[in-house]
Amino acid sequence: MGAGSFFFAGGGTGGHIYPAIAVAGKILQLQPAARIHFFCSNRSIDAHILAGTNLEYTVLPAKSPSVSPAKFASFCKALLRSHRLAKKIIAASDSPVVVGVGGFVAAPACFSASKLKVPLVLLNIDIVPGLAGKLIARWAGEIFLQFPDTQSHFAKSKGKISIVGCPLRDGFEHPQRGKAIEQLGLDENKKVLLITGASSGSQNINEAVVLLLQGLDAFADGWQVVHLTGRANYEKVAEMYTNTKIKHKVLDYFDDMPDLLAAADLVVGRSGAVSVAEYAAAGVPAVCMPYPYHKDRHQYLNAGKLVEAGAAVIVDDVPDANERAQWLWEELQDLMRDDKKRLEMAQACRKIANLGASSAVARQLIQIVS
Repeated sequence: MGAGSFFFAGGGTGGHIYPAIAVAGKILQLQPAARIHFFCSNRSIDAHILAGTNLEYTVLPAKSPSVSPAKFASFCKALLRSHRLAKKIIAASDSPVVVGVGGFVAAPACFSASKLKVPLVLLNIDIVPGLAGKLIARWAGEIFLQFPDTQSHFAKSKGKISIVGCPLRDGFEHPQRGKAIEQLGLDENKKVLLITGASSGSQNINEAVVLLLQGLDAFADGWQVVHLTGRANYEKVAEMYTNTKIKHKVLDYFDDMPDLLAAADLVVGRSGAVSVAEYAAAGVPAVCMPYPYHKDRHQYLNAGKLVEAGAAVIVDDVPDANERAQWLWEELQDLMRDDKKRLEMAQACRKIANLGASSAVARQLIQIVS
């Protein structure tokens, strides 16, 4: 039997792809001859992330579900095309296993695995599983979770459930703080406030922060800002920093988050499942602004895990930008002034950090194909 073929199905956000890349990297460390292949969506973030690796990938034409009759027909056609394409590729492989990692594009590839009777695994790092995750769980032989709380959502699944944490990239095991400081031209003698809206950026976080620039100028002697805006908002946000006194670096996107988070003394960001795991692994105090428009409000639940540990505070992303900025400023200025509090939060992060998830999942996948 060969070294095995490992297919990862999912995408649409970095939160779905990065954990899969982390597991894939561990598989190749343990089994260099293994074949890794991704089935991803046609969203630009997927290709951008995967193009920066040496991993094979196939873009499936699957679309997100829609209740509109016209769009529903198109959704069904794209789903069928995706299923056929994935099935053809999986069927032609040696000793395959398929890993569903979330997002609408995961379902057709995982359905193909089910039809081919190929081993199927679900990697669900969200505290509340999405529609695709719940669907895949019906077919999966094994289910890997980040949070114990998630088990109740899979009570009817026949798959074996393991709580492993969130697989993180190798860089989190050995981050190089100085590398990020040098790469971004930062002052090594000043603390770093990192603003991030995750892989796609956050317009609401951007709006709140630019309203606080005058206040942040009062911290110019001891602090500097790195602001990741997202591609859609870069130019507008960068322009708002034009006359700002505090040292700053405004970027649309940054790939090397392990090193950047290691360089940060405080982070303001969303609280997706990967984000909260990364904050904890990096040992960085966080001001979490959960995305407020999910029906299940799962980012609040994610952030709550950090708050319970004493590693973060939550600021509500309220509709009014001025009110949002005011609430953020109340937490931000206090934490920027209080070195002792930030140190306590950083220590709390390290107590809940889990850096072994990638290896745990990789070893189990290799065992499946052996």
